[in-house]
Amino acid sequence: MSVVTIMSGSFCGAEEVAQDVASRLSVELMRDEDVIGRVDRNGGPEAGNLRRAMYGRTSIFNQFSHEKERAVSALKLETAKLLNEKQNMVLLGHVSLLVPRSISHVLEVCLIAETKHRAARAARELGLSEKEALARVHRDDESAIRWAEYLLDRDPWAAQLYDILLPMEKRDPEDAAKFIAEQALGGPLAVTEASLQAARDFLLAAQVEQVLTTQGHSNKDIQVSAAQGKVDIQVNKKVLRLSKLSKDLEDQARQVDGVGEVSVEPGPGFYHADVYRQADFQLPSKVLLVDDEREFAQTLSERLLLREIGSAVAYDGEQALKMVAEDEPEVLVLDLKMPGIDGIEVLKRIKHDYPKVEVIILTGHGSQRDMEQCMSLGAFAYLEKPVDIDKLSEAMQAAYDKVRGQEG
Repeated sequence: MSVVTIMSGSFCGAEEVAQDVASRLSVELMRDEDVIGRVDRNGGPEAGNLRRAMYGRTSIFNQFSHEKERAVSALKLETAKLLNEKQNMVLLGHVSLLVPRSISHVLEVCLIAETKHRAARAARELGLSEKEALARVHRDDESAIRWAEYLLDRDPWAAQLYDILLPMEKRDPEDAAKFIAEQALGGPLAVTEASLQAARDFLLAAQVEQVLTTQGHSNKDIQVSAAQGKVDIQVNKKVLRLSKLSKDLEDQARQVDGVGEVSVEPGPGFYHADVYRQADFQLPSKVLLVDDEREFAQTLSERLLLREIGSAVAYDGEQALKMVAEDEPEVLVLDLKMPGIDGIEVLKRIKHDYPKVEVIILTGHGSQRDMEQCMSLGAFAYLEKPVDIDKLSEAMQAAYDKVRGQEG
């Protein structure tokens, strides 16, 4: 008996196959949503953030917030816990790509089919036109590709990632399930002490990574592996004081029970031009600056970055509303007088549709009446240009603290 993981292209009958395999093996079927639910219940990132990390595009604020890195670490840790709790199960979905190839009692399966075949099935199942069905399949594929490239720098359908790759245009679901179950019962996939140790190593590495990401380190900049209590950490971005960073990483890794020796070494990416950046989650990291004065907005963004406050920039109200819809910020700094959709209208829509977003008005053309209207509409603060950068930073910090208080 073994663990079976199933990654699938959309409209390949994966749910039907996975249910049949679980039934044939008399084991539990765990899906992406089950793992997300476990993380959410255990106090990790909220379910929405986990789904965005797994299926969505990386946020424009992510270089400052590290939301994706923290979500992926939480998902990896929960997956590692599952593998140590259950030596027999079927794991279906994107989480399957979190499981390392080193655990030999895991049978890794991919279900895929030609795009034309999947689009035809999407059209039948969802009642879509041929064009709509094809767009749906392409959109799903883009999500899977982003996820696999983030985790593994590979295409999600690469044969090297799997023990079995099944072309589903040539198999019906029952036949595929029967074949997978037969392979899962094979001798080479038996649970052994070595395979159990590999699962424990995966769990220890995931626990260390979780500690490091909660301290502001990115799992794209550092890579953690473990072997029987020895933890290896690779640093994949240039840092000026590697010895200090190494000491910090080692101290943080030793917080995890079971960690013995810790080794910190430069990885392949260390010699690239990028500079290592550790996030400070006490500071605002998802700030959107909205001002049609481009030079002012860019300069303000750069000055805030010197204070470790991450921001993105929009140059009109329409662009701002689109960016908020795609990547909801925590704090929005908003000019009033802009062409097209003005600041008052943006404020109204933001507070109606995204009430948790705190809005700071920063304008050079306001009035007492404007201030009273903005505050009545829910603005957090009303400041006038030219503004002292420290005063603005303090207002942004207070707004961010309010947002975090609401989340807690």
